[in-house]
Amino acid sequence: MNAAILDDRAGFIRANTRLAAPRLIPEIRLYQADKLLPLWRATEPELEALGLPPPYWAFAWAGGQALARYLLDHPETVAGKCVLDFGAGSGLAAIAATKAGAARVIAAEIDAFARTAIALNAEANGVTLEIAAGDIVDTIDPAWQVVIAGDVCYEQPMARRVEAWLRALARRAPVLIGDPQRTYFPAHGLAQLARYTVPTTTEIEDSDLRAAAVWRVM
Repeated sequence: MNAAILDDRAGFIRANTRLAAPRLIPEIRLYQADKLLPLWRATEPELEALGLPPPYWAFAWAGGQALARYLLDHPETVAGKCVLDFGAGSGLAAIAATKAGAARVIAAEIDAFARTAIALNAEANGVTLEIAAGDIVDTIDPAWQVVIAGDVCYEQPMARRVEAWLRALARRAPVLIGDPQRTYFPAHGLAQLARYTVPTTTEIEDSDLRAAAVWRVM
């Protein structure tokens, strides 16, 4: 990895990932890293030295796969609606919402590399969506008719802040969370809609299969 590639995020992503479908979502292809590629082997200090945040966008996490699978199998959830995908990562769930017939999809992501990955992944799947930068937590936009979020409960401060915001949003519109019930996942106030066994990798998870569910915030 060198500085010249880093000046071109799209080029960097193409050079360090492969376009492949997550095993639970064969309908969608993403630029993903795996254990054979230098991006995924790099340590966090090495990434920091390069000016890169950890490449969360380079993997289809279990919660995001569950959420995408649910939307594709239940298109009525988002069909004809404006959908916000919070913490969109690779854009997997946002792309699924678009394929399920959403009228407008906004993929919100603070990581600049992730935003570039979302744009590349949307292009690879022939869909059009909006990509939003910045911290939108505590924002309530009446245009959002469905809010989706995958794998956002992995850090305590963020999980607590996001949970309060998502509960506030749920008073106005359906809010769906995809998660394998990580440490800081909410303990109450959720209704489970579906459950999946998600193929994953021991490179980033503790098993090559992970149970993940889709929940509606009550």
